[in-house]
Amino acid sequence: MRWARRSPAPEGTSAGGWDAFRDCLCGGFGLTAPFTLVWHDADIARQAPAAAVFASDGLLSYVEEIVQILEDAGVTVVLA
Repeated sequence: MRWARRSPAPEGTSAGGWDAFRDCLCGGFGLTAPFTLVWHDADIARQAPAAAVFASDGLLSYVEEIVQILEDAGVTVVLA
């Protein structure tokens, strides 16, 4: 996903991690929901070796976690 290229963080802020990702959605800069994100080749991301992350509702893959964060922020996600 080329998120950083589409939603640059303002000068002086961190550009990494889940908190920065959430800030890009809700921090008053970057893209503003609602919008639709079409994630091309999502099946490749699902197959990438990655550890699971813990969420309040159980164990999620990174793809599931990203989709959940986006949907919680009002973004419609289409996995293509």
